[in-house]
Amino acid sequence: MRSTQQNLESRETMTLIGSDKVEGTAVYRPNGDRIGSIARVMIDKLTGQTAYAVMSFGGFLGFGEDYYPLPWSLLKYDENLDGYVVDITDEQLTGAPHHASLDETTWSESDWDRKVDDYYRVPPYVI
Repeated sequence: MRSTQQNLESRETMTLIGSDKVEGTAVYRPNGDRIGSIARVMIDKLTGQTAYAVMSFGGFLGFGEDYYPLPWSLLKYDENLDGYVVDITDEQLTGAPHHASLDETTWSESDWDRKVDDYYRVPPYVI
């Protein structure tokens, strides 16, 4: 029992959380409606900064989902919801850059981050 508690504590502190605990966390709108969940967190290898979270959206029982990168700066953690909140409309999400698979090679295109930042009108995570 003690090792399980220590393992949980090493994956989360008051302000830090392990990436494996972020994956699967629900994403909500400000009104509390659930819109998806975090499928992956993308971290810059050189700076250590989180660039964006990839949110799974749509589909049914894991089939037919699309994957939407959301700039990390747009996500706010809400302790009451035990999830992330992002203020985005259906129209914004529908027109956002996305992929049908987490494994598509275009995730690594050099201008992908810029497309995401430009679409959401946020500054690049690396300045």
